[in-house]
Amino acid sequence: MSSMDIHEVLEYLPHRYPFLLIDRVLSCEPGKSLSAVKNVTINEPFFSGHFPHHPVMPGVLIIEALAQAAAILSFRTMGHKADDKRVYYFVGIDRARFKRPVGPGDTLTLEVELKRHARSMWIFSGTARVNDAVVTEAELMCTIRSIDDVKNGD
Repeated sequence: MSSMDIHEVLEYLPHRYPFLLIDRVLSCEPGKSLSAVKNVTINEPFFSGHFPHHPVMPGVLIIEALAQAAAILSFRTMGHKADDKRVYYFVGIDRARFKRPVGPGDTLTLEVELKRHARSMWIFSGTARVNDAVVTEAELMCTIRSIDDVKNGD
């Protein structure tokens, strides 16, 4: 179970500021699970509009952070890094639940567990926590596609 600093995270995700939502990986067991961290700060660009009087991290971005953790787990499982030949897409989100708001100063611990993998389809359970409290849960379905296939409409 290996950890990854931000430099290694950048090798596995094509995302960059302001859309990179993983600061470090605490542990990764390829083919099984991954635990990562997102430090939420008042400097996040979304807080100026969501909401100026009471900053709340949008739930969709918590789901995106879980998906980025799932992407790292997928790439680590396959033994690949992010490149310009593949793209990682959401294909479904089920049973998403938001249990409490996330705000500046919170540290999100993102946990994803691989449930199934068949061909290019990956299904994960994801949980985001602040301290020990669950803030978000969801089942994520993702696929990895060749850029050439996407460009050709396949």
